[in-house]
Order: sequence, then C-alpha cells, then structure tokens
Amino acid sequence: MAGFLAMKRNCKLWGLLAALIGSAATASGQEILVFGAASLTESLQEIGQSFEATSGVRVRFSFGASSDLARQIEAGAPADVFFSADTNRMDALEKAGLVRREDRREFLSNRLVVVVPAGSKLVIAKPEDLLRLPRLALADPEAVPAGVYAKKWLQSLNLWKDLQARVVPTLDVRAALAAVESEGTAAGIVYRTDAAISRKVRVAYEVSGGPEIAYSVARVQSSSYPAAAAFVDFLAGESGRSVFVRRGFIVTR
Repeated sequence: MAGFLAMKRNCKLWGLLAALIGSAATASGQEILVFGAASLTESLQEIGQSFEATSGVRVRFSFGASSDLARQIEAGAPADVFFSADTNRMDALEKAGLVRREDRREFLSNRLVVVVPAGSKLVIAKPEDLLRLPRLALADPEAVPAGVYAKKWLQSLNLWKDLQARVVPTLDVRAALAAVESEGTAAGIVYRTDAAISRKVRVAYEVSGGPEIAYSVARVQSSSYPAAAAFVDFLAGESGRSVFVRRGFIVTR
C-alpha cells in the first residue's frame, strides 16, 4: 500500500512538472506580429531582438505605410501591435474599437529633410529652391504620414500649389528614399532617420518649423497574447528609447 501511495505521489509530481514544462514551452514558443511604419524598420528589428532575448517570445514584423497597415488591421489582419508614424491612423482604429486609448503610447517624433543623391551638386538653401526641381519624390501625400507631413509643410509656405504637379508619390517613405538613391528624382522629402541609413543620399535641407510629427504605438485589441502589451511597454521603456535616440528619433516624453 505504501508503495502504491508513493507511486501515486510521484505520478502527481510528474504530472505537475509536465504541466509546468508545457506552460513554459508555450510561453517560450509564443510569437507576436508587429505592424510597423517603414521608417521604424531598423529600430524595431533591433529592439525586437532584445525583447526576444529577454522574454523568449518571437517577434515578427510587417513594415509599410502606416495608412496601408491600418487598413489591413481594419480588414482583420492578425496584428498584435501597431506602430504608426502618425496619430490619425491610431485614432481611426481606436474609434473603430480595434485599439484602446489606455493601451496607446506616444513618445516618439522625427524631422523632415530634403535629400538629394550623394554625388549631386544641387544646393537647396531655402524651401523656395524646390521650385527649381523637375520632380520631387514624396510618400503618397494623400495617405502616407511622411507625405502628409511634407504636404502640410509645403502648404504652410504656399509652395504646394506650384509643386504638386511635380510630385512623384511613392508607396511609403522608404520608396521615396529609394527614388532618390537611384537618381530617379533629383530630390525627395523623407524623415531624418531615413536619410541616416543611406550612403547614397545626402541631406540638402533640414526642415524647421514643420508640422508636429508624432508616432503612436498600441496593442491591437484582438490580440490574445500578453506579450503584445509587454512589447509595447518594452518599446516605451529605457531600452527601447535608447535605440530610437541612437538612430536619430526624438523622444518627446
């Protein structure tokens, strides 16, 4: 009888141990999908690696124009976290009940710059010099945050009307950068952080007094993974902020 009781106790212990091991395996095997603005690509990839190392949770990314990513979430795409280059897209998702106000973090900004090919002799000393250009690459100014910000800046200077016909709209800000890198256009307007990753362009003019640029990140309401909220906190924490600052972003709060 004693042997039977001992065996029974051992079975319970092994059962508990197996449950704990299974739970740990489930946690370490967890995977989240992050939708991120194209301008955040390198920063999020670096931060994602750090998060994976400390949490055991795998982080996958889908990068693109914030407007396009938001539409995908609205259509039911299985994103766990959304990091937008503007607050308007996040506002729309919140209004639709797809993210919650209390889950949002807004602590990041950027600056617009005019870039030209690295070997170009073009001088842009003031915004009006853009009027001399035959073509100007922008992320789609009707939808993509980088292009929307650029359009607002040019409108504030009363230059948009004269430049509009010369604008080459691109899928996202990285596509605008690529257009200048390939010398497909003489110049483009991108974020300062985009210019910093390329050796094929140089900054010809840095925008001052432009529109306020504000990024927004949140867990998507439909996500069932606790790691999604943890990743948002990690991004907004000291480790995440240090990466963003090193890569040229502006931490606002």
